Amino acid sequence: MIAVLLALVSALGAHLAYTAVSFGWRGLGLGPRIGADPQIRFGRGRVGPDGRRAVSGPSRARMRELAAMTATMFAAGSALAFAVFGGLVPAVVVGGFAASLPAAGLRARLADRRRRAQEAWPRMIEEIRVQTGSLGRSIPQALFDVGRRGPAELRPAFEAAQREWLLTTDLDRTFAVLKDLLADPTADMACETLLVAHEVGGTDLDRRLEALAADRRQDVQGRKDARARQAGARFARLFVLAVPAGMALAGMSIGNGRAAYQSGPGQAAVLAALVMVLSCWAWAGRVMRLPAPERVFGR
Repeated sequence: MIAVLLALVSALGAHLAYTAVSFGWRGLGLGPRIGADPQIRFGRGRVGPDGRRAVSGPSRARMRELAAMTATMFAAGSALAFAVFGGLVPAVVVGGFAASLPAAGLRARLADRRRRAQEAWPRMIEEIRVQTGSLGRSIPQALFDVGRRGPAELRPAFEAAQREWLLTTDLDRTFAVLKDLLADPTADMACETLLVAHEVGGTDLDRRLEALAADRRQDVQGRKDARARQAGARFARLFVLAVPAGMALAGMSIGNGRAAYQSGPGQAAVLAALVMVLSCWAWAGRVMRLPAPERVFGR
């Protein structure tokens, strides 16, 4: 019983530390206060060799926090597994899985940011089409005006591209900066379409942007439909971990269950079960992963 209580205290400490670092939650509660506005803090992104910072990816400070949270989760997972199974090898396996959760959570949040940015591009392309067509604005003016009112995830890249334009008035270099910082296939296609229209001229820019916006809108809607159809399967995937964990805890409380876990055959059976459970978890996540769009014009 003491071992179980120590494991629960360790798990609670890991939860409090993780939510404080990742979500900005404060206090000893399991969640934020009602009416609070917790913010998920992200780094502004990776820094390239030219000193520019991309809008996707964690910053160096966030990587240090991620390393600290990985170590904390490893310790908590190992302590909980050792309290239940009483063996070093299962504790290391469970601790290793728990240590992967902060990185997985960070990847999920970054993917959510990219998804929100991708969903905003059809509207942004449509606004650029209206400004360059009906309002008669130049391509750079329309681009930067739409970028300033775009999603917060995209604004730093548009600000950097606008600074490049004000310094050089070279639209090719400006679009290169924007594409490098956004690193998004839709942004690549929009930039190349606008660049060709700026260099070649012509009156078909409105038609090309309209077709590009329709294509991006169809792609976004298709991905939304796919994620909606996967919602039930993603929820069911949680039972891959929940059901075996519940059975392990129930087995510990029956007769000499914990002593059976600590025996040689018991440790082998626990290790085999953990490998199968974690393999199924990883396989299910890979099967449900949507293919990422490829960059055609990216460098």
